[in-house]
Amino acid sequence: LPSLSCTILLANWFTNSLSQKDLGFSKTTRKPYCGYSQQTLSKREQAEQESLLAAIEWPKPPDGKIPFAQSTDPSHSDFVIVKSSKFFKVGDQLEVLVRMKDFQGKPKQYGGDYLQARIHSPGLKAGAAGRIVDCQNGLYKVFFTLLWPGEVKVSVSLVHPSEAVQVLLRLREERPDRVYFKSSFKSGRYSETTECNICLPEDLPVCNYTDLYTGEPWFCYKPRKLSCASRINHAKGGYVKGLLTREESLFFQSDVNIKRPILSSGPDSVIVKPKAVTGKVNSSPSGYYYEDQWRSRTHWIHNFNKSDDITDCLQGKVIHLFGDSTMRQWFEYLTAFVPDLVEFNLGSPKNVGPFMSVDLKHNILLKFRCHGPPIRFSTVFSSELRYIANELNSIVGGRNTVVAITIWSHFSTFPVEVYIRRLRNIRRAVLQLLDRSPKTAIVIRTANVQELGPEVSLFNSDWYSFQLDSVMRKMFSGIAVHFVDAWEMSVAHYLPHNLHPNEIIVKNQIDAFLSYVCPLQT
Repeated sequence: LPSLSCTILLANWFTNSLSQKDLGFSKTTRKPYCGYSQQTLSKREQAEQESLLAAIEWPKPPDGKIPFAQSTDPSHSDFVIVKSSKFFKVGDQLEVLVRMKDFQGKPKQYGGDYLQARIHSPGLKAGAAGRIVDCQNGLYKVFFTLLWPGEVKVSVSLVHPSEAVQVLLRLREERPDRVYFKSSFKSGRYSETTECNICLPEDLPVCNYTDLYTGEPWFCYKPRKLSCASRINHAKGGYVKGLLTREESLFFQSDVNIKRPILSSGPDSVIVKPKAVTGKVNSSPSGYYYEDQWRSRTHWIHNFNKSDDITDCLQGKVIHLFGDSTMRQWFEYLTAFVPDLVEFNLGSPKNVGPFMSVDLKHNILLKFRCHGPPIRFSTVFSSELRYIANELNSIVGGRNTVVAITIWSHFSTFPVEVYIRRLRNIRRAVLQLLDRSPKTAIVIRTANVQELGPEVSLFNSDWYSFQLDSVMRKMFSGIAVHFVDAWEMSVAHYLPHNLHPNEIIVKNQIDAFLSYVCPLQT
């Protein structure tokens, strides 16, 4: 095989060695009334933001608009295992070459396709994610670490062709309003409902709900007769339709080019012999499944298979869970699995919260609260709209305090600067909490992959989540927090992708989480 100069997609991180000019990037237009790039940042914050945005820059097709027939076709594309007849043993690297072609069967000459890849052994319920390298010439390399013996099969999927990614990029920059929100205002028997968002056109009077402590912006159109102080709730308004041209919609077809398998042109599996793995562990992947149990490669994971084990771990502790519905799954799992942990009815809306479960016998308090707007929940009372940073600032902390955070999915429709600002505020609060109470256990749950169709892709594509997750990992690296790698846990598993992963995956997430809270004494 030829020697390839490739751009590495390292453990959920896309680094680009070419300049914007080399790759044919063009400036997208943003709503002039949205101040994403007019934030007041310190020199350090500005430098970090520029570095983060440069690191997730994505290659663009060289000729601007590409006709559908010349876009990536997974059914014409294929992969080959490099040296498939080689004698492999546990610990070895397996290399796969993916060759992209268009719908006319011609080899692609540029990169930017979004792929996912894993190795797996169905009989062993074993699986691990791969590290993808874009060679920017229609070829991709995928590297796997072989972590268990037996027959190991390779699977590669095209999530989106490069042409679709450019549409997603345009929507993120130009149409942050494609998900809209609303609030109700009430005084006595009279009520009004108006539209809300991070920014609104200035053709009508607005209510400014920018948070005084974090500076997080939020606006609603002012009701005609009521005051801004009469707002009673926040809710998802809906999704804008008709976002794509006819040609663009061809890049988003469920059975054609969204999450479609790429098949091997030769053997798609290798036989791996046992070997005691010694020496330095490379960073990819972060873990793997074996017999349906997640094994981290960086720390010991204890399997909390009995409710008593969880009770022993959490006895005397207060556990704060902050985030979206994927964090609510943790609250629901723990409350259902531990008999003495009983939910206290706070009268909160179903699936929204806040929620609280109590075990008086063992002095355990478990709390869930959703993050502040933007959040696409049905209805959240205005009084319960809280920003994670402000909540962290109200926590005393200590050895009996546990904090878990996830925040990603509801930011996918906005320019990345919006997400960076939110993480910057949360990170500052995390550092302050650790400074005053260093023994506080803080765990961050990463994003995960999900089932995608033509419409969901425009609002919640894995590509959006992947970019946000990359930013989050970078911003929290080097800080005394632990990560539960929900991304690799969902990519590596045999079950279909789901925004809300199946219970067996949630159980593995909880095992990883609790193993940080109560590490095994080894």
